[in-house]
Amino acid sequence: MADQVRNVLTRDTIEGDFIRRMLQESGLPYQIRTDAELEESLESTLRQRPGGPVMAGEDVWLFAYGSLIWNPAFEFKDRSTGTIHTWHRRFCLSTPMGRGSPEHPGLVLGLDRGGSCRGVAYRIAAHKVRRELQVVWLREMIADSYLPRWVHVRNGADSFLAVTFTINPLSDNYQPKITLAETADRIAIARGDLGSSADYLFQTLEGLETCGIRDVWMSRLACLVRERLAAQPSSSG
Repeated sequence: MADQVRNVLTRDTIEGDFIRRMLQESGLPYQIRTDAELEESLESTLRQRPGGPVMAGEDVWLFAYGSLIWNPAFEFKDRSTGTIHTWHRRFCLSTPMGRGSPEHPGLVLGLDRGGSCRGVAYRIAAHKVRRELQVVWLREMIADSYLPRWVHVRNGADSFLAVTFTINPLSDNYQPKITLAETADRIAIARGDLGSSADYLFQTLEGLETCGIRDVWMSRLACLVRERLAAQPSSSG
C-alpha cells in the first residue's frame, strides 16, 4: 500500500518551488542552484547536443528511467520505450530528505556507468521544449545530484538522441559501492516527506512493468525489500 505522505510532486508543486524550499529548510549542506544557474544549465545542454544545438522548431526527446516514468509531471506529445547503452539504472543516490531522513537516509535511482538501461523516452513538442524542460530542470537539477547528458536511445531499428540525467560522481550523496543487500536494508526503513524509498521502488517497478519493461535487478531488489518489510515489527496494537 502506498504511504500516506504530506507532499506529492506535481507540476504545480514543482513550479511553486517546493523542492528548492524543501532543500533550504532541511538545513543540510546541499548546493542549491539559482534560477539563473538552472537556466544556463538547460540552455547549455540544448546547445551541446551531439551533431548540433537544438534549434527552434525541433522536438526534443527526454529519456526516463525512474520516477519520471510513473510521474512525469510535464507535457509530451509522444512516448516510446527504448534502450541506452553504457549506463544502467541503480539506487546510487542517497537522500536524507524527501524519501528519507538524516537519521535514515533513503536511496533513489540514478544512471551509473556501465551496462544498459531500458526506459521510456518522451517526445516534447518543439514549441514547448523550453517550458517543459524548465519544469524538469526544477525537479532534477536544483541540487548537484545529477548531470544532464545526451544519450542514444534505440528501439528496434530506430535510434535517436535524448537528454537524460546521469549520477554526478562528485556529489556527496553518490553511493558508488553499496551492495544489493545494503540497498534493500536502507530502502526498507527510509521515509520522508515525499514517502518511503520502498514506495518509490515499487512504483517504479510497476511503471516499468506497465510499459512492458522487465528489469531483473529491480525485481530482485523489490523481493528483498518486501522480505525486510514483512520482518519489521507491526506498529499497530
